Order: sequence, then structure tokens, then C-alpha cells
Amino acid sequence: MIHRLATTTSTNDDARDTRYRHGDVVWAERQTAGRGQRGHTWCSPEGENLTFSLVLEPRFLPVGEQFMLSEAIALALVDTFADYGIDSRIKWTNDIYAGDRKLVGMLIENNCSGPTLARSVAGIGINVNQTAFDPALPNPVSMAQLAGRTFDRAEVLEIFLAKCRIRYGMLEQGETQALQDAYRLRMYRLGEQHSYRIPGRGEVRAAIEGVRPTGELLLRHADGMLGEYLFKEVEFVIGSRRD
Repeated sequence: MIHRLATTTSTNDDARDTRYRHGDVVWAERQTAGRGQRGHTWCSPEGENLTFSLVLEPRFLPVGEQFMLSEAIALALVDTFADYGIDSRIKWTNDIYAGDRKLVGMLIENNCSGPTLARSVAGIGINVNQTAFDPALPNPVSMAQLAGRTFDRAEVLEIFLAKCRIRYGMLEQGETQALQDAYRLRMYRLGEQHSYRIPGRGEVRAAIEGVRPTGELLLRHADGMLGEYLFKEVEFVIGSRRD
């Protein structure tokens, strides 16, 4: 069920309420304290974009494989944009990019019960119809800018949920290799030489080879070394900025 709110602090905070169950969506027009990765805030003008949280209860998924859930949701987003003729890629760990510009931000927060996940909340922000962005934002883009038209936000959300049911079903049925292969093929910068910044080592040149099921990014360095990096252990250098 989709629950629409006018204003909230953060849809992820709301979605923690136990009255929301598996498959429920909390969609807010305005968030006063929306959160993104690396401690960033998420701001969006009212009535233009989609800012929502999806509640999932993947009790079948071992804690050590929680990144597979991120893969399934990221793939559902890419599948959604493909339906609209928008080519997009997954920027590890789970942002969605069109070219070198950010179309979607996502923050997944998990709760565990023993060896498996119990409840997960995926906070997702999709730039849908916004065409004027804060100049302080480094590289945003919207569906409207990419396609040259506006979109029905409720329709976009419904299509995403349908795609998510398919990808989540693959995860639930143990089709993890198929998900892993699909995620790899849709990775931003896959197989291309680019700059990355590694804390303590500075800027390096490397090419993405893939990602482990446990979430480590695989980078082939210019000297041939294959490095494995967890979140916050490597930063993308895009233009003159790091992300």
C-alpha cells in the first residue's frame, strides 16, 4: 500500500513504524531532514520528484548477503527507466546515473534478527520533473531533462514497484547469480579507466571489474593489481569532484 504524506522529517524514519509492513511505501512531498549516503542531506522541491521509502522484510536473506538486496532494488530502478527509454547505470553502491549525472539517490537501512535480515527500509529519491537545481549540487539530472517531457509521478512509482517485485522475487527464489550478473553489466564505468581517490593513497587510475556479492567494489589498478574496496574506502572522481 502507498501511504502519502504532505510533510515529514524523513520517510525512512516514518517507515520504521511497525504499522508499515512488507511492500508498503511511505511517499512524502516534503522532507525536512531527508538523508542520503555519506551523511548527506536530501532536498527536493514539492510536487516535482519522488521521495519515498519502501519497506521490505527479507527474512530469508543472510546478513552477509545484504548487498544483494541493494542490487535487486538498483536493478529495478534501471529497469524502470528503460521502460521510459532512459539509459541509466548503477554507480556503486546504489546511486543511479545517466551519463555522469545523478538521477537517483538511495539509502537502505537494515535491521537484523540473528543470522538474517528482519526488516529493511529503502529510502529512494528520484529526480522526475525538476528542471532547475541548486547550483551547489554537483551533477543532478531529472527524467524530464533527459526525455524532454514531464512524467506522471504516481505512474513512475507504480512501474518501479512492479519492477521491484520481479527483482525481489529473483532474490527470494535464490537467483543470486543472475542478479549479480545483471548488476555488473549495468555498472557505471564498468571496464573503463578512470580516477578514484583512496584514503591514504591519494588519486589512482583504475577500471571497475565488478562487485562481490558481499558488496566490495573490484578495481583493476594500472599496475595490474586487483583491489577490493568497501563503502567509504574509495571515492569516485567525477570531473573535479569526489563522490
